[in-house]
Amino acid sequence: MKSVFKHSLSLTILSSALLSLGAAAAPASPNDPATLGQIRDSAMKSDWAYERLADLTDLVGPRLSGSAGAAAAVEQVAAAMRKLGAKVTLQPVKVPHWVRGAETAELVEYSGRPAGITQKVVLTALGGSGATPAAGLTAPVIIVRSFDELKAKGDQVKGSIVLFDFVFDQEMADRGHAGPAYGRGAGLRFAGPKLAADMGAAAALVRSVGGANYRLAHTGATGVVDGARIPAAAVTAEDAMLMNRLSARGPLKMRLVVTPQTLPDADSYNVIADLPGTDKADEVVIVSGHLDSWDLATGAHDDGTGVAGAMAVIDTLKKLNLKPRRTIRVIAWMNEENGTRGGKAYFEDNKTKLDKHFAAIESDSGGGRPFGFIGSVTQPMVKYFTPLKTALEPIGAGIFERHDIAGAADTGPLERAGVPVFEPLVDSSAYFNYHHTTADTLDKVSPLELKRHVAVMTALTWYLANMEENIGRVPEQN
Repeated sequence: MKSVFKHSLSLTILSSALLSLGAAAAPASPNDPATLGQIRDSAMKSDWAYERLADLTDLVGPRLSGSAGAAAAVEQVAAAMRKLGAKVTLQPVKVPHWVRGAETAELVEYSGRPAGITQKVVLTALGGSGATPAAGLTAPVIIVRSFDELKAKGDQVKGSIVLFDFVFDQEMADRGHAGPAYGRGAGLRFAGPKLAADMGAAAALVRSVGGANYRLAHTGATGVVDGARIPAAAVTAEDAMLMNRLSARGPLKMRLVVTPQTLPDADSYNVIADLPGTDKADEVVIVSGHLDSWDLATGAHDDGTGVAGAMAVIDTLKKLNLKPRRTIRVIAWMNEENGTRGGKAYFEDNKTKLDKHFAAIESDSGGGRPFGFIGSVTQPMVKYFTPLKTALEPIGAGIFERHDIAGAADTGPLERAGVPVFEPLVDSSAYFNYHHTTADTLDKVSPLELKRHVAVMTALTWYLANMEENIGRVPEQN
C-alpha cells in the first residue's frame, strides 16, 4: 500500500508541476490588468502631450482651414508622428477658405441718445459670413428669440439687422449637460442667419453661444450660402442685453462693418499615422482629434487637447514597447470647424473597407477632467469593458456611458454607417467659456487633466485594439 501511495503521490506532484509550468508559460492577455495599469501609470507620468500641445498653440497658433497656420500644423504633426516611428500618410482634402476682415459695430440711433454719443458693440463675424460694403451698412435692429418669432415678424425683417437673442443655459452646463446646452444655441446660430437672409434681412447677429460673460464674442459656422451670403456675426452676451434694454425704450439702429472674404477652396490634408498591428493588422482602431481651429485664438481646448491626446497614444505605447493586435490609426482631421471635409473625405476613401474598422475614438470636448469614456456599443457588450473601467478607476476615470449614438463630428459618417464610436467622458462645464473665442489659449489647459486624458485615450485604444470579443456594428443611421 505504501508503494502505491508513494507512486500516486509522485504522479500528483508531477502533474501539479506540469500544470504550474503550463500556466507560467501561457502568454498573458494583452488586456490583462498589469498591462492596462502600466499604460495608465506611464501616461500619468508623461508631459509629452502637453509639450506637443505647446508646440501647436505657441509655435503655430490659429489653424483655420485654408490658412498658413493650418498648413504649418499639418507639417508639425506629421513630423512628430514620423519621429515616433509611425507610418504617416497625408490624405488630400479640399477645404473651405474663408478669411476674416474688419469687424466693428455701433448703435447710432436709440431713444434718449445724447447728441454725439454712440454705443460700441463687440462682435465677431461667423464663419462663412458675407460682407458689408467697406463703409458698412446702417439699418434698424429687430430682436427675436426663435425661428417662429422671426417668421411672425416677417414684414419687419426685410432690410433690417436681425439679432437672435438665445441665452446659453449655464446651469444646464454646470450640471453635466454642456453639450445639449451648446447644441440648442449652435443650431440657431447655424440656421438662423440663412433663414433671415431668405426673408430679406440686411444682416444677422446671434448672441454668443457660451458662458463666462466677460464680453467675449464666440464665433462659429453659419449656414449662409452663395447668392444670399449676408453679413453674419456673433455679439457678446453683454451687448445683446444692452440692445434688449435699449429696444425696450424705442427703435434701435446699428452701423455694422464686417468685411470677410470667401476664397476658392484650398488644398489641405488629414494627417494619418499608423502603428501597425500584429495578427489582426488588417483591422483598424482610429483615435483622433481635429487639427484645425478658429482664427480668433490658438485652439488649445478646441481641439488641441484632442489632437495631442490622440498623438500621445502612440508615444505611450512606444515607451512601453507594446504592440497592438489591430492597427492603431491616429488621425488629425482637417476642417471640422467649418465643413467637416476631413471626416467626409476619409469616409469616402474607406467606405468599402468599413468592415475592417473595428472602432473609432474622437476627442473634441476639450481638456476638462475626464471621468471615463462613452461608446456606441449595444447593451450586451457593456460587460466586456469591466477590466478597462477597473484599470481607470485609480485616476477617477472608470465610468462607461453607453450611448446609442456618440454623435461626434468627424467620425459621424463612420458611425452612421455602423462603426462603433467612442469619446472621452469629460467635464465640459467650463469648456464653453473659452470655446471659439480669443481666450482659447494654452494657459486654460490643465497639465494634470491632459495626462488623465491621455491615460483614458491610450488605455481605451489599446483595449479596443486587443479585444477578443467582436463588439459588432451599431445600427446604421439614415
